[in-house]
Amino acid sequence: MLHGPLLGKILKFALPFAASSILQQLFNSVDVAVVGRFASSEALAAVGANTFLINLMINLFLGISVGANVIIANHIGQQDEQRVKEAVNTTSVLALISGFLLMIVGLLIARPILELMGTPANVIEEAVLYLSIYLLGAPFFMIYNFGASILRSKGDTRRPLYILIVAGIINTLLNLLFVIVFHMSVAGVAIATDISNLFCAGVIIWLLKNEEGPFRLQLRQLHLYRPSMKRILQMGIPAGLQGMVFSFSNVFVQSSINTYGAAAMAGASVSQMFDAYCYFLMVGFSSAAVTFVGQNYGAGQIVRCKRIFWICLAGGAFACLAGNLMFLIGSKTFLGLFSEDPEVIKYGTMRMFTVLWFQWMAAGYEIPASAMRGLGHSLEPALITVFGTCVFRLVWIFTVVPIWPGFEHLMYIYPISWILTIFLMVPVYIVQSRRAFAMIKG
Repeated sequence: MLHGPLLGKILKFALPFAASSILQQLFNSVDVAVVGRFASSEALAAVGANTFLINLMINLFLGISVGANVIIANHIGQQDEQRVKEAVNTTSVLALISGFLLMIVGLLIARPILELMGTPANVIEEAVLYLSIYLLGAPFFMIYNFGASILRSKGDTRRPLYILIVAGIINTLLNLLFVIVFHMSVAGVAIATDISNLFCAGVIIWLLKNEEGPFRLQLRQLHLYRPSMKRILQMGIPAGLQGMVFSFSNVFVQSSINTYGAAAMAGASVSQMFDAYCYFLMVGFSSAAVTFVGQNYGAGQIVRCKRIFWICLAGGAFACLAGNLMFLIGSKTFLGLFSEDPEVIKYGTMRMFTVLWFQWMAAGYEIPASAMRGLGHSLEPALITVFGTCVFRLVWIFTVVPIWPGFEHLMYIYPISWILTIFLMVPVYIVQSRRAFAMIKG
């Protein structure tokens, strides 16, 4: 990452990362598709109703894994193997703590939150069952994601992708077995996801145990190193809180969607998966910005940091736009894979055509935010994103929606919030990057 042409290296990092994120989302998509086609619309709504809630629960901890990625990348750029080793060990312990904490807290609050979201009576029991079983696999999910962040910090995005390809096949086959053969509905797809996450965790541990140098995981030497933990948490908690608040606002959006009934819930949840796929195409370049900028800033290479920013911005916007257009052109075909209910397809189409025309613009704040994190600034992008995409959405829900009701009007919340966040993020990135580069020059 520190030498030679950048475009090819960024693509080799970003595309496997994007594919890995898409495959993780595919776990949920396969769950939704199988229950939608072989169970019922209520089962489809039950799985879909949990999407934003699951994201709310896991985003804090995934943010911490982003912090680990940045800190390890900085140490690699500084060629400090001892600190790399300490950060790897600290990250591994944080993965275990995060996984079990998420499982315990999630199981305690699952039903109350779904009730607060106004989940319909004909959906809530299956929604609680799916979420409870899913959360039992939280430790495995966290072990994989934290382990993958260690590999990605040194540029290895391929092996995490290979793990998820196999896990995706396992998840799909088990879904079909549990739902079609054993008629387990939402319980079956949740169990299949847990087994897939167990596989991912086992393989990532095996890979790290066989790594060389400071990246090698030695279970008997696991330890929380306070300096590493402090830096990881300082970088990761703002990113995690951003993700949590972002998902929190989407929980309110989901609550508003719930008022339109099970068909709207199902249609929105199916549609949301398509813009998630497009978003992950952008996230591949966003993660590349964090890691490449982190290493090159650690090595004091200002010109490369600037080039990385522009390559990732263009790549993220183009990749997301390509995905947006593909799903818009084939909208009815893609929605038909998940449900044959005309009401479900109606709501899904309405959401897709409101959201996907504009989603590529989100690269205008995602890439600057990621570049700032690579430069060591995590709080500023978190606060801007919280205000632009979260506070605004809550204001829209509680002020605009009551006087301008309608499902489509509710969906306008997405493009307007993206545009607002861009106008807030870009000036801050310009100021912070100039300050960071001046520190190196000075």
